[in-house]
Amino acid sequence: MRTLVQAVLTGAINPDFSPDGEASAIAKAVVEDGPRTVHRLGIEGDEQADLNVHGGRDKAIHHYPRDHYLRWRLELGPHPLLDQAGAFGENISTLGWKEEALCIGDRIRMGTALVEVAQGRQPCWKQGHRFGSNKVVAAMVASGRTGWYYRVIEEGSVAAGDVLELVGRVHPEWSVARVFGLLIGGQHKGEKAALKELSRLRELADGWRERATKLAG
Repeated sequence: MRTLVQAVLTGAINPDFSPDGEASAIAKAVVEDGPRTVHRLGIEGDEQADLNVHGGRDKAIHHYPRDHYLRWRLELGPHPLLDQAGAFGENISTLGWKEEALCIGDRIRMGTALVEVAQGRQPCWKQGHRFGSNKVVAAMVASGRTGWYYRVIEEGSVAAGDVLELVGRVHPEWSVARVFGLLIGGQHKGEKAALKELSRLRELADGWRERATKLAG
């Protein structure tokens, strides 16, 4: 399974993202000056404002499918953010890969770097504020159109036009879509055994394994 990187995106912290002075680096711009280094905590030039909920080893790089943009246009109507990649704060934009096709623990050769799928993206109020619509977060949760995060296994570099290739899969039963549905999308009722299994899944991000433990009771 392979696809091409349509765009690499990075962003700086905006200290006045919201009217109450909340900072955010969700606004990402397309990198147009060639390859960027992929290091253990993300892509060269990218920043995160709140390291309690963004960034870190398990959320180093956010990948969002450009495939979802058409559906968002149908639901939200014309919006300038949807005219180019970066509307959802992603670092990697592609066509052809969605949450149903990627699994927790998948190892991906990204340019010369090697990354691993760690968890889905858990939406927050910042997506809604960015779009100026309180419908966005609820729609992301309901649809599972959230993208996913990578941890970096081997550092390297990545640029638009590079190949993304699946080189290893250890948990074909645990797609990003399924795990998101169980842990965030409210589909955990009656799934105690599945939640217990997720709580022991080494490749799943620490925070989501803890959530699985709590939901399992």
